[in-house]
Amino acid sequence: MNDERRSAPRKPISAPIEVVDSMSGENIGRVGNLSRTGMMLICHRPLRDDALYQLKFRLPDRRGAPTDIETGVHTMWTELAATNGYQWSGLRIISISGSAAASLDHWLEQSAAR
Repeated sequence: MNDERRSAPRKPISAPIEVVDSMSGENIGRVGNLSRTGMMLICHRPLRDDALYQLKFRLPDRRGAPTDIETGVHTMWTELAATNGYQWSGLRIISISGSAAASLDHWLEQSAAR
């Protein structure tokens, strides 16, 4: 995906952040990069193009304690990864609560400072 199409810069992930489908409770993969408006997932369960999902993942809050971030996302693109059975998926965040958005913003600020 072209960086020019993104509304916010993506931050690479240094430690694995596992992602769960909120509806099924199934672990679907991990975050590859993350921004306030979207993310790229490395999925071991394929996602459909142009589909809506409710996802949950954990980030440290201001005190360093893990906090759940739940988001509604729209799949913008998918691509088979070089590793068999994996897929990359570009997702746009379309719904996030105020407290989850604040936690995500804090995490993004902290990761930019590193």
